[in-house]
Amino acid sequence: MTPLPRRPAAALGAGLVLLLPACGGGKGTANPASDGDTLRYVAVGAPAAAINDPHGGIGNQSDLVRFALLYDVLTKPGADGATEYRLASAITPDGSLTRWTVRLREARFTDGRPVRAADVLFSLRRIHTKAAENFGRLQMFDMKGARVVDDRTLELVTTEPYAEVPRALESVTFVVPEGTTAFDRPPAGSGPYRMAGGTPQHAVLERNDRWWGPAPPTRRIEIRAVADPQARARAVVSGQADVAASVAPASARQVGTGVRVVRRSGVVMYPLVMRLDRKPFDDPRVREAVKLATDRRELLDKVFLGYGGIGNDLLTPADPSSPRDVPQRPRDLDRARELLRQAGHGDGLDLTLATTTSYPGMDTTATLVARQLREVGVNVRVTTEPPDTYWTKVFAKRDFYVGFFGGIPFLDVARVSLLADAPTNETAWKRPEWDAAFARALATRDEGGRRTAFGALQRRLRDEGGYVVWGLGDGLDLTSARVADLPTGPGFESNFVERVRLAR
Repeated sequence: MTPLPRRPAAALGAGLVLLLPACGGGKGTANPASDGDTLRYVAVGAPAAAINDPHGGIGNQSDLVRFALLYDVLTKPGADGATEYRLASAITPDGSLTRWTVRLREARFTDGRPVRAADVLFSLRRIHTKAAENFGRLQMFDMKGARVVDDRTLELVTTEPYAEVPRALESVTFVVPEGTTAFDRPPAGSGPYRMAGGTPQHAVLERNDRWWGPAPPTRRIEIRAVADPQARARAVVSGQADVAASVAPASARQVGTGVRVVRRSGVVMYPLVMRLDRKPFDDPRVREAVKLATDRRELLDKVFLGYGGIGNDLLTPADPSSPRDVPQRPRDLDRARELLRQAGHGDGLDLTLATTTSYPGMDTTATLVARQLREVGVNVRVTTEPPDTYWTKVFAKRDFYVGFFGGIPFLDVARVSLLADAPTNETAWKRPEWDAAFARALATRDEGGRRTAFGALQRRLRDEGGYVVWGLGDGLDLTSARVADLPTGPGFESNFVERVRLAR
């Protein structure tokens, strides 16, 4: 789901044949190849899908990195999974856990205007109104009930008791000035950098000396959107870039002297997705048989080349609330065959498994799974669908397909994919009692008790749900030897690169 569990933009699978042209900025920028104070960052992104609006759907990682540098957010995920306060200095609830007071730091936009509570509330309301584009990012709030208290204080209202408001506000709450309507170019921000030139596809950012936080160590950052992971890797290997985000495991294996591999542990998942409201996956015995027949070690070794760990069908294993005492599900072919026989498929079962090439290894996943399931009498026909239509025509529509999750927290997964009214409930997981228990957990003030309740919900989803989380691949970035302090946290946290520095 990243922050949001966004699926990749339509054109992310498109390949680039040539290396990147020399990165050059807008007016007044130096040649980065000879400038020791410019970080050249090649990010995942389809250039044609690059945007300036930070409040709707954001399909490119290149846009997220740029927005995280240009705009302040109220909170963000910390490297340890805890919430880190940014523009917000304090967020405190009333006794009912439905009214939350948000205090702001003293900050200024790049045009000199102070950042006011009215600017924050305007931005949050705009995000809320664009829910259809951003998977209901702030749907837990009653934005009509929210109000400005004073220039640096606002009050937010939730529709139900919601003890996780600071974590909910980690979700891409980029702040722009009140009344902003034009997004054909970037509006003023109050983040650690300002836009100095270029385009959304290739942005040139300069350090913002008005930012309230510690001065970033790098004066200039250039961000280029590149769809093809091999082209991103070649850009660093050839010296045309300093950082290449999210490269393929094969590229990480092949790097030579002067290039480093930075690993973000267990943030990439290609789960098998089974819809519970359609045959044969409406039978829990069939779902369990698929889980038991999957050879997780082979998939990890051949899809992620060993960069990662074996999955145990928990969707958010890095989340602090994920249960730690769940026995590893083994491969048990005899039990899988018996379950299929009990479900009436003793003579065999025919399935169609859809996959794509949006991310490296998704197609390999399907091919291996088809061979593995054949061992228990399941004949799987694999269809490889075009990446530019996969996330609109296959995702949340087909009965059986290879999905994608990118290290997003449990609350976001539940909101987007698990609750009965979730905007993309791809497995048709609709359990009223599960939803009720989720609401009770959110109304629990004690953090320890809340995590225990969330853990029980995740355990039930693992046992009864329609996801086969066979492995947790590491996110792999390439950097030149000069790069230090690249963030390694999961999801949204990895986009905050203002502390990255270049050794002289």
